[in-house]
Amino acid sequence: MGKKRIIKKAPAEVARGLKRELKIKVAQKIKEGKLFISSSYNNTTLTLTDLKGNVILWTSAGHAGFSGTKKGTPYAATKAAGLMVDAIKKIGIERIHVFVKGVGAGREAALRTLAAHNLNLLSLKDVTSIPHDGPRPPKVRRV
Repeated sequence: MGKKRIIKKAPAEVARGLKRELKIKVAQKIKEGKLFISSSYNNTTLTLTDLKGNVILWTSAGHAGFSGTKKGTPYAATKAAGLMVDAIKKIGIERIHVFVKGVGAGREAALRTLAAHNLNLLSLKDVTSIPHDGPRPPKVRRV
């Protein structure tokens, strides 16, 4: 009838969605940073940088433990943003500039999560690229 499977208890971090414990090495104390939220139909990615643009940490819905079509959901973006908030508090960043890009469902959910955790958001900017001419249209069909 098949093998019996024993369910093993996972550590608290795995249950929360983080696959490994967060190990952050910062050379100097960073007080202010930029957070880039890139949301597509398939995934939501959050990248934390310093003011110069050097990446400190990144996370995504896939990194939070979601796979397949579940990565594009607002719930997955909320969990990924929660992991980012924990990292921001652990690093000790006090002020954040937020840049949102993309059209996915996770952009609003990630922003709500950031606002709910009492982060000091200095600015919020939408940097979604907008085409101003677009691609060449297909040739006319001749029957």
